[in-house]
Parts: sequence; C-alpha cells; structure tokens
Amino acid sequence: MKPIELSFEFFPPKMAEGVEKLRASRKELAKLSPKFVSVTFGAGGSTQQGTLDTVLEMASEGFEAAPHLSCIGSSKDNLRAILSQYREHGIRHIVALRGDLPSGMGEVGELRYASELVAFIRQEHDDWFDIEVAAYPEFHPQSKSPRADLENFARKVKAGANSAITQYFYNADAYFTFLGEARKLGVDVPVTPGIMPITNFSQLMRFSDMCGAEVPKWVVRRLESFGDDRESIRGFGLDVVTDLCRRLIEGGAPGLHFYTLNGTQASKAICERLGVKSA
Repeated sequence: MKPIELSFEFFPPKMAEGVEKLRASRKELAKLSPKFVSVTFGAGGSTQQGTLDTVLEMASEGFEAAPHLSCIGSSKDNLRAILSQYREHGIRHIVALRGDLPSGMGEVGELRYASELVAFIRQEHDDWFDIEVAAYPEFHPQSKSPRADLENFARKVKAGANSAITQYFYNADAYFTFLGEARKLGVDVPVTPGIMPITNFSQLMRFSDMCGAEVPKWVVRRLESFGDDRESIRGFGLDVVTDLCRRLIEGGAPGLHFYTLNGTQASKAICERLGVKSA
C-alpha cells in the first residue's frame, strides 16, 4: 500500500503558553512527515498577525505551511496586502475560505464567496499559490439545498482551486457520495477528508452543532454512556476514527487532514494504527 499523505491543521495561539504547546505539538507531528500544515484565520481576519507569525515560524522549520485566508469582512486592498506578504516570504500554499463575520461586525466586505476569493487570488498572483478550498460532504449548514452546495463547490474549483479539504464527518458514505456527485459536475481535483479525532464528548457536540457535522446516534449514545471516563472516551474515539480513516484510504481518498486543535496524542495514535511510521 502506498504511503498515506498526511496534513495537520493548527490555530495561532494567543498566549505564550499556547505558543510553546504548539511548538511541541508540531515537533512531534513532524515525525509523521506531513505533506503540509495549515494555520487557521480568525473570523473577519481577527488572527491575521498571529496566522502570519505562526506560518512564517513553521516555514522556517521546514514545513510547507498553508495559511487560511477568509474574505468575509475584508476589503480587496487588505486581502491584496496579506497575499503580497505571503508571497514575499515564499509561501506558496493557501487555504481560501469565505469565513465568518465576527459578532457585531455588519460589513460583509467586497468579496462575499470563496469562489470570488479564489478568482481574486488567481487574478492577482496567477499560479503562484496552490489553492485549497473547503468541501462539505454533509453540506454547508447555510446552503439552500444539497444541489446548491455541490454547485457552489464546483464554482470554487472552476475559479482556480487546486484541491479541497472537507469539513469533518463520521460517515464515510457521505464522503464517497459527495465525491461522486462532484465528479458528475466536472470536479476533478483531489478532495482530502478532514478528520476530527474524538477526545472530548461535550466539545465534539458543541463543534458539530456549530459546523453542521453529524455525529451518528450510536456514537453519541456510546460516548454518553462513558460519563466522565476520559480514557474510555479516548479509546472508543480512537477505534471509531481509525476505522473511518481506514475505510476512506481503502476507498481511494488522496490523504487525511487532521484537525489537531494544537494537540498531538489522538492524531498521532490514529496515524500509528494506520501503519504510519514516525521518522
């Protein structure tokens, strides 16, 4: 079996303690030889400087670092300045997203959709950047219909995206069905499944409510039954997510993108169960 292509998502820490934790985490995950790492971008660009600083530090350590960039709440001039900064520092990989407006901010900005952001990046920088976009196997919670969401995804790709990363999910069939439907619309780029390890039940349910990811009822009931037994939650979560990853890879997924929440233990354990060797 060919090696599994891995990538990991981190967020820019706000406190010194968080900075040190992230440094330790990525040092550990670097042993798994990820293809790239991504760094999130806060609502309305609220972590803009933190994203830049984190990306540049990771790049200096030898990672291919891909900053997230969202267009909601931002002007073209601001986006132009951010992209120029990344290009000046040799960053060639971007995760282009619509993003969310921070609470209380009323201005949507000059670009309203991720497809417009992708087109803007291509217009400004041609093929300098390798552009990732988001995909939603269980459909974006704000989409009008599954068909509308698929068409929106196809627009992002046709605007110039090179590849996509999905929202996390726990139903492999959702991914394969989405992929099949996207292919019918002419989408031929790699679509990498986003993987969320299960380590904390209440946190998982909170995140899933916000992003529209479905946690299967049988998984919820089992997690509920463990109460505050963190070891049982972690062990069961490893079993569920490892089985999901195995099915995705065996079904032809191009790789796995882990949402690490700046930790290492769960993502590393899943990768090791899948046979990924540490360097």
